[in-house]
Amino acid sequence: MIICPSCAHPNPVGATYCEACFTPLAVPMTSTCPNCGAPVRSDAIFCGNCGFNLQANPAIMPIASGVSMSNHPETEELPEPIYGATENLEVPSPDVEELPEDPAYQPHTITPMSPLPTPAVNKTQLQVHKAALFHVQTNTLIELPTQLPVLHIGKPNNLVPPDIDVSGFPDSDIVSRVHGDIRIEGDAFYLEDTGSSNGTYVNNLPLPVGNRHKLRSGDRISLGKGDKVSFIFQLL
Repeated sequence: MIICPSCAHPNPVGATYCEACFTPLAVPMTSTCPNCGAPVRSDAIFCGNCGFNLQANPAIMPIASGVSMSNHPETEELPEPIYGATENLEVPSPDVEELPEDPAYQPHTITPMSPLPTPAVNKTQLQVHKAALFHVQTNTLIELPTQLPVLHIGKPNNLVPPDIDVSGFPDSDIVSRVHGDIRIEGDAFYLEDTGSSNGTYVNNLPLPVGNRHKLRSGDRISLGKGDKVSFIFQLL
């Protein structure tokens, strides 16, 4: 397309006069596309036939407008350039000015964290209270050993030796040799009659054989009848 320099009318390619004002038109130079061989204007950027970038390949042979391509000798087709290849491109590295070392700089040393200490497990143990029997008739205090689960009450014998020997107290003849037991379970104390001849009494009430009584501080224990050998149970 040729634009008229006088009236700006677009004229077809190859026109020598303007169709509107008959102004003589300059005949533009044309060339061939190196990719497809189509005629293109010498000032064109892309080929109108195949879209080839004409500016990237300067080897374009100009020809006069209207000349047939068959009259020109064959030209060697140039290989299509590869765009974007940067394998051999050397990029100069910028000069970096090294700063002087600061004498006050101290490198930070990372100290590994030590494992947290395992908290001590406070195992709650069942506390055993200390207890004692206070002999009423002689004002004698007998502290009970807590390392034994069963304390035998009575007088010396070859069957079940007593842990609490009452043979030295007055009127001990009414007490059987194997009279009763005090059992320790946790922090509790239990009194049992093991088959005595004259019986066992707690707070003046008889304790049947085979039954047991949970002792409380202040309980009065009588071994035999008549309240002659009596003890007061105490928690220390």
